Formats: sequence, C-alpha cells, structure tokens
Amino acid sequence: MYYTVGEIAKKMDVNASTLRYYDKEGLLPFIERTNGGIRMFKESDLGMLNIIGCLKQTGMPIKDIRTFVSYYTQGDEKYTKRAEIIKKQKDSVLAQMQSLQDNLEMLEYKEWFYAKAQEMGSLDEVEKLPREEIPKKFHKFL
Repeated sequence: MYYTVGEIAKKMDVNASTLRYYDKEGLLPFIERTNGGIRMFKESDLGMLNIIGCLKQTGMPIKDIRTFVSYYTQGDEKYTKRAEIIKKQKDSVLAQMQSLQDNLEMLEYKEWFYAKAQEMGSLDEVEKLPREEIPKKFHKFL
C-alpha cells in the first residue's frame, strides 16, 4: 500500500511541507514516484522517516542527516557508520540535556532569590544572608 505526502504527513504528525523540504534536501532518495512525479510512500518508509525527524529535532544539521541517509541507502556495508552517527548524536543530546538542567537550576536559584527578596523587602538583605540560610542546592551559585 502506498501513501501520498499528505497521508504520510498525517501519520507522522508533521506538515506535508516538511516532507517536501526533506525531499528537496536529498533526504528521501528511497521514496518512489509515480510516472507523473508524485511521491509515493510505503509503510516500510515510516521507520526511516521517523529517524530523519528525530535527527532533525535533536539538532543535527541537514548535511549530516544527508550523510546518514546516504549510508542507509548503501545497505549493510555502512551500518557501522550509521551507528557512529547515532552514537555521536545521542552524546550531543545528552550534553544538551545537561546544559538545560544547569540552566534550569540557575533559574530555580534566581526564582528563590527574588522570592526571598520580596519576603525580606530588599535584594541587599538576601545577599547578606549567611551561607547556612541558603538552600544547599543553591550553594554552587554563591
């Protein structure tokens, strides 16, 4: 069974224009076309489309996704290269998550700081607090 761009976009919960963009960027060389040039997607294309979407959403540049897709179309001889790309992207996502966690902790500190300033009536009063009156989880910001 084949699906049109609109149908597969609905299945993937993306815009049809996203799939057209991926095709224009050379990320969908495995997609079949009718004699009239209409893209026709198979159910078996969904896995690769989902990987492409994942790589894009995790911040991988299009040129790197294109390389991954190229390795995919070369079959088993390039699965090691694909695994390396996936590992590198996973490490990048973990680093992004750590950075977000660090930023969240800073925001929590500032939230506490300003709430305490409102309670005490002054920023200066909060800054004068002894270390032991500041929650331990915020000590790294002192």
